[in-house]
Amino acid sequence: MISLPDFWMGRDKIHPKDLSQEIRDNAALTVAKVNNLLAIAKIDAKVSSGWRPPAINAGVKGAAKKSRHMTGQAVDLADPKGDLDRWCLDNLAELERIGLWLEHPDATPTWCHLQTVPPGSGRRVFRP
Repeated sequence: MISLPDFWMGRDKIHPKDLSQEIRDNAALTVAKVNNLLAIAKIDAKVSSGWRPPAINAGVKGAAKKSRHMTGQAVDLADPKGDLDRWCLDNLAELERIGLWLEHPDATPTWCHLQTVPPGSGRRVFRP
């Protein structure tokens, strides 16, 4: 399970002016949905990237300019062996039921990117 402090990664203290109530609400929903998925999958995971204020996001190589990390609607979980990605690909109906979308594992070789809003394509598994 992950916690809100895991998701904030201390950035809520360093960048408080970038943290709105909407982002706080989005983050709480993201953490709840991801914990639901982790409980069903019976997989333990740690946050490798949670909330990113704009200044942090701008410094992340390959990050989308409008990353859902900035709005509290996405999280990256460490997945060095791909176990969580494989579980998600094998259980797309669970992702749909929970309300999560997965960035294709080909684009995330050592982490699993999950978000609570559909990408532009609308596909449950999407490519950046």
